[in-house]
Amino acid sequence: MESAEKQVPLSLLLVDDDKELCAMMKEFFAEAGHRLDCEHDGRRGLTAAAGGTYDLAVLDVMLPVFDGFTVLQHLRRRSDLPVIILTARVQHRDRILGLNAGADDYLLKPFDPDELLARIRAVLRRKAGYAVSRLGDDTINLNLDQRTLTFGDKVGVLSAREFALMHALLEHPGTIFSRSQIEDKLYGWGKEVESNAVDVLIHSVRKKFGQGVIRNVRGLGWTVILGGAPAGE
Repeated sequence: MESAEKQVPLSLLLVDDDKELCAMMKEFFAEAGHRLDCEHDGRRGLTAAAGGTYDLAVLDVMLPVFDGFTVLQHLRRRSDLPVIILTARVQHRDRILGLNAGADDYLLKPFDPDELLARIRAVLRRKAGYAVSRLGDDTINLNLDQRTLTFGDKVGVLSAREFALMHALLEHPGTIFSRSQIEDKLYGWGKEVESNAVDVLIHSVRKKFGQGVIRNVRGLGWTVILGGAPAGE
C-alpha cells in the first residue's frame, strides 16, 4: 500500500498569508514529487479549494478577508475535500472548533514539513477507506496517526523529527541510508544542518527504544530491519 501511495503525485493547496513559508513548502513538496499551489487570503483560498482539482487543502486560520474557520465552514457546504488546519493558535478550543467545522486534522506551527506530509498521507488513507495506517511489522511499527513507535515491548511517542526519521527508514525497510540521504529527507527543504544532527537524532531514538531499533552498517549508514527480534548491533 505504501509503495503505491508514494508513486502517485499529489495535487495540494496551501492557504497561508506567509509568502516565505509558501515558497519553502512549494520547494519541499516539489522535491517529494508533489504539486503545491498557494493562495494568500481566505476568499481566494475558498475559490481554489472549492474548484475540485486538489487532493487536499492545508488551511491556515489567521487569514486576510476570511479566516480559516470561515473558509472551512463555507467549503463544507460545497465539497468534502480533505482539509488539514495549520495554525499557530494553540488554544484547545480552537482545535475543537476546527475539527467540529469539518477539518480532518490539525497541526500547530512551527511544524516539520515531513510531519505535514505524513499527516497528509494519513488523512488520504483514511478517506480512501484504509483501516490501518502503520508502517512496519509485529516487531517494529510506526503508527502514522498517533505518531508512536512500537519496538518489541516498548511503545513511545516520537518528536516531530524522530517521527520523520523513522517514517523515512520504515518506508524502505532494509535499505541502507547514508548520512547525506537522511539529511536530504529530513532537512532537504533548505535548513542549515549541523554536522552531528543525524547522530543526535539516532541517539535520541535509541535511548528510548534500544540500540537495535536502528541498525548501523559501518561505513555505509543506517537501516531498519523487519522480522527480527529486538537486539543490539
